[in-house]
Amino acid sequence: MTREIKIGSKIIGGGNPVLVQSMTNTDTADIEATVKQINELENAGCEIIRASVYNEDCAMAFKKIKDQIKIPLVADIHFDYKLAIAAMENGADKIRINPGNIGGKDRVKKVVDCAKSHHVPIRVGVNSGSLPKDILEKHGNGAKALVKAASRQVKMLEKLDFNDIVVSIKSSDVVKTIDSCLKFAKKYDYPQHIGVTEAGSARQGYINAAIGIGTLLYKGVGDTLRVSLSGDPLQEVYAAWDILNAVNLRHRGINIVSCPTCGRKGIDVESLAEKIKQKYAGESRYLKVAVMGCIVNGPGEAKDADVGIAGGKEYSIIFAKGEKQQKINNDKAFSALCEKIDEILESEK
Repeated sequence: MTREIKIGSKIIGGGNPVLVQSMTNTDTADIEATVKQINELENAGCEIIRASVYNEDCAMAFKKIKDQIKIPLVADIHFDYKLAIAAMENGADKIRINPGNIGGKDRVKKVVDCAKSHHVPIRVGVNSGSLPKDILEKHGNGAKALVKAASRQVKMLEKLDFNDIVVSIKSSDVVKTIDSCLKFAKKYDYPQHIGVTEAGSARQGYINAAIGIGTLLYKGVGDTLRVSLSGDPLQEVYAAWDILNAVNLRHRGINIVSCPTCGRKGIDVESLAEKIKQKYAGESRYLKVAVMGCIVNGPGEAKDADVGIAGGKEYSIIFAKGEKQQKINNDKAFSALCEKIDEILESEK
């Protein structure tokens, strides 16, 4: 159980739902492009958004961006304490900094004083690629070193009587990330933002994120999460919800379960599952849909699915909660399954 922290209109920690976060990859100073991407991400299920603030134009853009979005906006700052202050003065709901790299205690105090004045929490970011030299020399580059570095940053803020803190400990090494976050959780009750940094793209990125984030969530650690993938941030949001669905913490969207296929299959399981996934990619309501290749793997093994299809050589069966609903020709498989999905979704409005 972590302490509650308010980020704009959202509250994390204290048993509140784990929230999905992503980060824009537009030029933050390009207000139109940034707002467009944020709104697309929000529609996909993003609940907190972070944007890079790397110059004064980016900081000044925050006010106009905030006026056009609904979800909390976080400023990502490196090195320049003046940009952290400017971002908060222009409406940032949270800032992400490493207090150790913005130039000494006086500058940290200026940032903290501004955060107190504007009621803005600070996310302390610790990364295995940027550990302090003295910690590296004494503790190496393992989980212990990451926790030591995070503790140092936290204590720096606590000495300034600031406790509105979120902590993020990340590594590209999945096991190191898990160990570090678990160790930190035993020592502190600050909320954690979790993820595997530089997870990669496509298959490798999904695997790293699913193992790292999924393990931590299963063990009760994590208050916000980001699936860090190279490329379109929309894929980060979709993957985040897939992970939350998998660990049964929160549910959103069409969750497709499909059999691995064998010689018994009567329909093209892979193609049908992918077409369903694409058609309902933006759906926010939760529904479990099964695409099974044969009657053996059909209503029985997927009886907990809200709706599904079981293929046969000559015809297929649409089923719901394990009960057969109708028999259809295989060439009608996609349209018939979509019709049943739409019917259930409509009934839940």
